[in-house]
Amino acid sequence: MRYMMFVTSSTQGPPPQALMEAIGQLAEREFKAGRLIETNGLMPIQMATQVSLEKGELHVIDGPFTESKEVIGGYAVFEFKSNEEAVASAVEFMELHRQFAPGWEGRCEVRQIAAE
Repeated sequence: MRYMMFVTSSTQGPPPQALMEAIGQLAEREFKAGRLIETNGLMPIQMATQVSLEKGELHVIDGPFTESKEVIGGYAVFEFKSNEEAVASAVEFMELHRQFAPGWEGRCEVRQIAAE
């Protein structure tokens, strides 16, 4: 089963180098094991474009946008045998944040990708 995980946080600025190195080691291990399919960070919300549909009208708005409480900072796509395995992976990922980015607060959402 495929799962997408994405990280949201209100923390501004680049992550600590030690965290990025630890995430890199984790990603390398997961790629080699065949569980990690794709991963990447996202550019800042100031560089985004929003396309909305309101009252039947389409609107295209370029950033920067007003402050957002939480922003999606990155994502990963995995292949796991079970939801429990997916959640355990997210817990390990978030543990790296606790260890290497003291004071960082955020969330890792785990969602199964709908079958084709």
